[in-house]
Amino acid sequence: MARIPDAFIDDLLARSDIVEIVGARVPLKRQGKEYAARCPFHDERSASFTVSPTKQFYHCFGCGAHGTALSFLMQYERLEFLDAVEELARRVGMDIPRDTRQRNANPETRDLYAVMEAASSFFRRQLAGSDKARQYVEKRGIARDIVERYAIGYAPDGFSALRDALGNDTQHMQLLERGGLFSKNERGHVYDKFRDRLMFPIHDRRGRVIAFGGRVIDPEDSPKYLNSPETPLFHKGRELYGLWQAKQSNQKLERLLVVEGYMDVVALAQYGVSQAVATLGTATTPDHAELLFRNAPDVYFCFDGDRAGRSAALKALESVLPRMKDGRQAFFLFLPDGEDPDSLIRQEGVEGFDARLRDATPLSEFFYASLASDVNLSNLDGKARLAERCKPLLAQIPDGAFGDLMRQRLTDLTGVGARASTPPPPAQRMTRGSPAQKPSLIRSAITHLLNRPGLALDLQTPYRFAALRQPGIELLSELVLLVRERPDISTGALLEHFEGRDDLAALQKLATLVLPGEESALREEFLGAIAQLEKLVLQQRIEELQQQQREGALDDAGKQEMRELLQARMQR
Repeated sequence: MARIPDAFIDDLLARSDIVEIVGARVPLKRQGKEYAARCPFHDERSASFTVSPTKQFYHCFGCGAHGTALSFLMQYERLEFLDAVEELARRVGMDIPRDTRQRNANPETRDLYAVMEAASSFFRRQLAGSDKARQYVEKRGIARDIVERYAIGYAPDGFSALRDALGNDTQHMQLLERGGLFSKNERGHVYDKFRDRLMFPIHDRRGRVIAFGGRVIDPEDSPKYLNSPETPLFHKGRELYGLWQAKQSNQKLERLLVVEGYMDVVALAQYGVSQAVATLGTATTPDHAELLFRNAPDVYFCFDGDRAGRSAALKALESVLPRMKDGRQAFFLFLPDGEDPDSLIRQEGVEGFDARLRDATPLSEFFYASLASDVNLSNLDGKARLAERCKPLLAQIPDGAFGDLMRQRLTDLTGVGARASTPPPPAQRMTRGSPAQKPSLIRSAITHLLNRPGLALDLQTPYRFAALRQPGIELLSELVLLVRERPDISTGALLEHFEGRDDLAALQKLATLVLPGEESALREEFLGAIAQLEKLVLQQRIEELQQQQREGALDDAGKQEMRELLQARMQR
């Protein structure tokens, strides 16, 4: 497998703004020259997660999470390395070296993506050529630009249209079957899974087609919606229809609307509501909830007002509760009987639909209204029952103001504390003692390099300090050589070079230190530390020669060297 060149990664990170990338996903607050937030990788009350725009790395003092914009995307978005590289490269307009990209791609997966894209193109051509399908689209009032944005197509009637068009050899037949586009009867006969349906391709977070949803055109056909089965590319509990288009249409998503069907997503987009997504024939899963909140702070669940809709809302509630960190909000909008988002927005327009969203029920209200619906709170037995129902659910809410208020609400309703709050740890007291020890020269030089890697470029070869026999000198030498080899390397990339090594924890701690002073003064401090280390090397060699002299083993050349070194020491 070919390796992406370090120089490309360094250039990519240099062009990427880590504050912009993290800030689009985590609410950051400026603190001096850096930014802070509650860590997105573990639950916490205080903001121990910092992002440094100058060092281009993030670090959590609580759980130890750290890295560059690249590793943040991998950890937060759960992307593979190459996917994260491509995401960053797309943002800054860089092209990954073609040979590298091709060699790193899994051939089987690459071919499967290709055949899914080919199927999508086939369905789109069929829509353009089918009077029946085009008339249905026009009847539903779907504009041409929306058809293009969502790549809507048509699967023609018959059992072999797709197979005849794309399954021209054994390999393609196998790929189409692996992609979930074929069905097989009891006799082993293979035929097209989607027939006479309006086709909605489902895209992953990189915009690649991974599956399809098909809606009947003839109302007498069933099922109304048919989705692709689980495949190597598609896991319905982890994907949301329309999320790719929502992210493309909105520079920053302030909210996401979860609706039930593809047509609802498309109809809302036609009226300018481009933040709608749909689950794919399944209830809202924990993965869905995490995906929703990673893309928007406010999530609205739009369900039918009947029993089935409220049951779906309760399942969504259970998936959302463990992800209700402070700053996130969830709302529930229950639609009138016989209405869906498609029909409502056509009748009431965007303003009417927005008014309904503004009146949506907050999660806190829906939670207690649902759990107390069959409980008599006028007696102790009813209050005890409600408390027992709520306690295990409330325990799933991350620590923070929202969780505290939800537990307080239970106490208000029942008089029962949901759980005793954990007392805060005692504040550390500052004790008087000896003044802080001045850092060693080696530690000081390493700290300066981690804060400003480019300082290594000011050093002249040969690096005499590397001959010093003291702990840490090999690490300092390695850092200098690494920067010399990769002049554009950032602090975050430097730290990633030491991933998995015992030195990493100490380097992380030094990298988080803020060095006060002007650039010129800091440069002088670094060069001064290196000069002092070279003096120590000089003294180290003098002592070696003096020891040889005491042992009677110093030859004429050694005596000459010692005289020169003593002279040099006096001049310094």
